[in-house]
Amino acid sequence: MGPLQGIRIIELAGIGPGPFCNMMLSDMGADVIRVDRAGAVRGGDPNVPPADVMGRGRRSVGLDLKSPEGVETLMRLVEGADGLTEGFRPGVTERLGVGPDDCFARNPALVYGRMTGWGQEGPYALAAGHDINYIALAGALDSFGRRGEAPVPPINLVGDFGGGGMYLAFGMVCAILEARSSGQGQVVDAAMVDGAASLMGFIHGFRAMGVWNDERGTNMLDTGAHFYDVYETSDGKYVSIGSIEPQFYAELREKLGLDDPKWDQQMSRDEWPGFKDELAAIFRTRTRDEWCDLMEHTDICFAPVLSLGEAPQHPHNVARGTFTEVAGITQPRPAPRFSRTDSEIQRPAAHAGQHTDELLADFGFDDSEIASLRDSGAVA
Repeated sequence: MGPLQGIRIIELAGIGPGPFCNMMLSDMGADVIRVDRAGAVRGGDPNVPPADVMGRGRRSVGLDLKSPEGVETLMRLVEGADGLTEGFRPGVTERLGVGPDDCFARNPALVYGRMTGWGQEGPYALAAGHDINYIALAGALDSFGRRGEAPVPPINLVGDFGGGGMYLAFGMVCAILEARSSGQGQVVDAAMVDGAASLMGFIHGFRAMGVWNDERGTNMLDTGAHFYDVYETSDGKYVSIGSIEPQFYAELREKLGLDDPKWDQQMSRDEWPGFKDELAAIFRTRTRDEWCDLMEHTDICFAPVLSLGEAPQHPHNVARGTFTEVAGITQPRPAPRFSRTDSEIQRPAAHAGQHTDELLADFGFDDSEIASLRDSGAVA
């Protein structure tokens, strides 16, 4: 089940990009064990899992890492793992006694993944921050928005998930592959500011070629062009148009009846604002569904702008099974797909500490040890 079957990851529970990274690893078949704080364990009905999509696929053990017994328990888990991920500020796990050197002493081949916003060093390293701050410093946020308007945060996709969790997952797999040949582990320093900057590599190239302006909303891909934008329809909904290539632009013109030779000036930036106004007026003459009837299944590069509730119901997403339902919650299925070792969601999200006894037994703890740890408060 999944190409990462047989790989075991210890996840020190956190928020945002760390859980997303471990959801991806679990979706691909890895056995991911989430270590929750013992103080966060509140019980909960196993038949009614938490509504936490990013928590899916993992088992949970509750540990008190401020107690020597809790730290030693984690170290025994580390001995049987391929990797560990944590999302604390730099230095926190070292102070707890579960930093990289502590873990490498128990498992030299361990890959130690560190997820932060600013990275492990640098002037901002110890400062608090969120996605909006990381992508601002990376030079990404300034590019999101329309001409003459303030930058618009693209929710937290670019920093937390794209530049953070996804890069950490990639780094973990790369380092685990290397460790299997070298026998040596290493630290993966995944910083959201680094990842967001990396995602902008394509745009840096465009800028170096002289085809990208620093002024937002004036470029081909940032709502500056009339052929690459969203347009409101008569029912207050939206459609997306991405007719960049000449043949796709020609089909857009044909469907909209844009016969005037002025429309030949597709790449004339001076004409874009006026063209956008005209297209906006045209798209407001029909409903979104009417535009779908006209433009779907063509080479215009068209799609309706769907809400979170609408997307799972669209015929294309239904045909591909892009979304699935787990424990009554509609959510995206694992991506990407594999022809031979396809992946699946292993289980719904767990309550904190739900699998403590089961997991400790899997790692060789006997009943008396588990009872002793429970009595001491080291596990929950």
